[in-house]
Amino acid sequence: MSNIIGITMGDPCGVGPEISIRALAGMSPQERDTIRIYGNLPTLEAARAAVGLDVDLAAHVVDLPVEGAPLPWGKLSPVAGDAAFRFIEKAVRDAEAGTIGCIVTAPISKEALNLAGHHYDGHTGMLRSLTGSKAAYMLLASERLKVIHVSTHVSLQEAIRRSTTERVLATIRAGDAHLRRIGYAAPKIAVAGINPHCGENGLFGTEDDDQIAPAVRAARAEGIDAHGPISADTVFHRAYSGVFDLVVAQYHDQGHIPVKLVAFDTAINVSVELPIDRTSVDHGTAFDIAGKGIANHGNMISAIAYARKLVSGAARRG
Repeated sequence: MSNIIGITMGDPCGVGPEISIRALAGMSPQERDTIRIYGNLPTLEAARAAVGLDVDLAAHVVDLPVEGAPLPWGKLSPVAGDAAFRFIEKAVRDAEAGTIGCIVTAPISKEALNLAGHHYDGHTGMLRSLTGSKAAYMLLASERLKVIHVSTHVSLQEAIRRSTTERVLATIRAGDAHLRRIGYAAPKIAVAGINPHCGENGLFGTEDDDQIAPAVRAARAEGIDAHGPISADTVFHRAYSGVFDLVVAQYHDQGHIPVKLVAFDTAINVSVELPIDRTSVDHGTAFDIAGKGIANHGNMISAIAYARKLVSGAARRG
């Protein structure tokens, strides 16, 4: 596996270019040698000026054209949406070819993406489509809390429909395999319930008893150390306290809220079960502060560090 990490700079009008520059500037020369930024050089030069850092870009940028670049900061633009897609597409093809070992994605605007005619619910759906994958799971990782999601960018009503026994079991398996890959010998996995108090024996709904509990039993039968369903109002605290290594969340906000509460500036997003490796910052384009040189790049540093873990020899796929 290549040790080269490809950073896609995200929406050219957002903070992606700035946080990419800040991360690159903070690296040692040896670390920089393993970085390629998939983006647009004029935009990155403008971002460098905004953050006031002196770092050589030319050797580290896979330069793709953007009409009118640099575009105005903080403006929703279909041109920017199309550019963000092309940066990712190029990085995916290079990852498939083995030129780079992992993709680290800066934030994109889903609205700009769709205005440009690229109809995806976000990075994960786009990467699944570009790689022809049947499934991909969103895992949020922080130092003390890791969460994988049964569903993400769908309505709450649709999320409940998607919490089938088969899908929950597949999510447990994906989370277990990923944690083993990054060094956990026997991951302890908690599965969050979907209803208050896991339905209170059917008083508040039967989904936990009918759909989620059978998935946990099946996972345990396969040798996975899975527990649940456990009421969502306590399971994240227990995981944060070290009782569990990973929580399976049933829907987007159930998993995102606790992670962002405890690790807003350091949590990262990992796509699990794609044929390529990808990590990402866990925040948006922040159009309101783009171009001001004040964006926090802590998430980007964490995402790059996790990517380095994935491309290291210890994390090679077996």
